[in-house]
Amino acid sequence: MKLNIKTKHFSAGVFFALLANIVHADQLQDIKNSGELICGVLGTDQPFSYMKNPLDRKIVGYDVDLCHAIAKNIGVKPVLKQLATAARIPELQQGRVDILAASLTHNKERESQINFSFSTFVVHQKAMVRKDSNITSLVQLEGKKVIATKGSTTETNIPRMIKNTTVISFDTNPQGVLALQQGKGAAYVDDDTTLTGNMLKLGADANNYLIIDEPISMEYLALGIRKGEPQFLNEVNLTLAQIEASGEGQNLYDKWFGPTSGMSFPPRTFKFSSDKID
Repeated sequence: MKLNIKTKHFSAGVFFALLANIVHADQLQDIKNSGELICGVLGTDQPFSYMKNPLDRKIVGYDVDLCHAIAKNIGVKPVLKQLATAARIPELQQGRVDILAASLTHNKERESQINFSFSTFVVHQKAMVRKDSNITSLVQLEGKKVIATKGSTTETNIPRMIKNTTVISFDTNPQGVLALQQGKGAAYVDDDTTLTGNMLKLGADANNYLIIDEPISMEYLALGIRKGEPQFLNEVNLTLAQIEASGEGQNLYDKWFGPTSGMSFPPRTFKFSSDKID
């Protein structure tokens, strides 16, 4: 989808606050000099970043479109680098990617490690179970093995919300779903968007699974940026604000989560306008 970014409808307060934050930093100039913006993506999380056609292995999705928009605003080529969930922050800190567009939860614990853009999505973490388990509530998971993705916030959220669980972690979302299919745990916990994407991939077999409606947590997703790069962070947030003001934020949501997407999520209730998570 081509993003038609315009600034004329911006909130003046947001626009001038962002412009006032321009200070010297190396990364933005380095990106311009290289001609590339290297975006760390998961590539396994439909519809944020995934291979729609395994034959050409091209990664597409909501996060990918945001990466493309930021690269376009800077005037460089977007390059996608697929990462494991647990490798996201280390790869960013070590400079192997310029930005994380990887279904990344913004929380207080991670603020000591990296900086975050404006929130780009709000999700609820939920549990996926087999219907033949007769589990329909979180309390029924107490004392059981529950599957998570290594390096995700589900690893810490599960024991906080479900008593006496044993968390079993796998490297990727597809491995977690496979573990549930193989009976290695009573449930697989992930973002509701990811679980809905999993159900689509399962096809007819999805009838054998259930996503428990009760949420384990609410998570704000954002783009991740290295600390000490205020000019690049400002550029990213300017792009997000422009996307929002032009109406493309809503268009992106409709494209990947709306009624014709297969996801059929409720109407969008958030905007690209703040990095606050309280």
